[in-house]
Amino acid sequence: MYSLKRLPVLTIAMVILFICSNCTSEKAPKRNIWVGTWSTAPQLVEPQNNPPEPGLTGNTLRQIIRISIGGDTLRLHLSNAYSDRPLSIKKVTIAPSLNGSRIDTDALQVLQFSGQPNVVMNPGENIVSDALAFFVRSRSDLAITIEYAEAPEYITGHPGSRTTSWLARGEQSEVVEFEKPVTMDHWYTISGISVRAKPAAGAVAILGNSITDGRGSGTNAQNRWPDRMSEALMKDDSTSNIGVLNQGIGGNCVLRSCLGPSALSRYHRDVLEQPGVRWLILMEGINDIGQAEDARTADEIAKSLIDAYEQIITTAHQRKIKVFGATLLPFKDSFYYTDFREAARQHVNTWIRESGVFDGIIDFDSVMQDPNDPLRLLTEVHSGDWLHPNELGYKRMGEAVHPGLFK
Repeated sequence: MYSLKRLPVLTIAMVILFICSNCTSEKAPKRNIWVGTWSTAPQLVEPQNNPPEPGLTGNTLRQIIRISIGGDTLRLHLSNAYSDRPLSIKKVTIAPSLNGSRIDTDALQVLQFSGQPNVVMNPGENIVSDALAFFVRSRSDLAITIEYAEAPEYITGHPGSRTTSWLARGEQSEVVEFEKPVTMDHWYTISGISVRAKPAAGAVAILGNSITDGRGSGTNAQNRWPDRMSEALMKDDSTSNIGVLNQGIGGNCVLRSCLGPSALSRYHRDVLEQPGVRWLILMEGINDIGQAEDARTADEIAKSLIDAYEQIITTAHQRKIKVFGATLLPFKDSFYYTDFREAARQHVNTWIRESGVFDGIIDFDSVMQDPNDPLRLLTEVHSGDWLHPNELGYKRMGEAVHPGLFK
């Protein structure tokens, strides 16, 4: 046996390096990761949903969002994806939201972009702020206040916020409360918040239409079905580190552009590129089916939807993202209903349940249907049009998503 004394100095150094490197690799803690805690899908804002007077240019907009998981460091995601001109921002602040446009200025901080408080976003550009040390609790409300230098005519935003935003004249990003602001229930420019989290954390992205976006939920109530699901996840220690990203767009289609970009064209951005996504819930297709003009077209749409789902699943699986299929809700007596459209819905739902290609199934159809007429929503869970759930319906949907799917 050789002793270390008889080995050459270089050999001894190599042995020590090998031993130490092995020890380090086994014991070194894994680095924290960025995980999405809130999101909304960007789209071109329709003219009727543009900011009211006095407009964004030269003025200040305060927007309220409710995150899912908390953290001590965050980043803000902004989008100018659908404008044909630059968007110029003077300053962005973030603070705990109190009530209305009131904020906690003691905790207010100014976000920076490449070390500067101001930023110009080119047409088609999405940007992320510098990391900011900012402690925030799970399911808490934040106020994001933007001072705009100049905003383009075509605005990127999200009309279906179901949350009031506050617009004031001039530079007011650091005031406690706006005086005589103009209000609107839309979001502009903001598209996400990510937090630094432990390696075991992750996010679930939900690709959907107005039912996921929350039409029929309460304004400022934050009680869409993804919110209800997030609340349930927070109650379970094993899933309390899972962010929920609502990527629903009202009027959205899977196969073509209806309102907002199609799910096929946007899922790479809204799902695959989102920080920390480990799961996807796919619940979209009723707007494609609801616009079929005849039985032949409805059948073709059903088959094309299945092809699109398979494409999404394959791409997600390549990124190690699990995909859960959510069945399409009953819609009898709604403005979409016909027998041939119902046949297409049944075709799609049967495939979702029986194909075996999904990593799990969330059977919203069974949860929300009237047992006396399974083609119709329960009377007490729809918002009046027999298509969109109400607040009780969204509660029922959110609680139907079992936390065990994410363990």
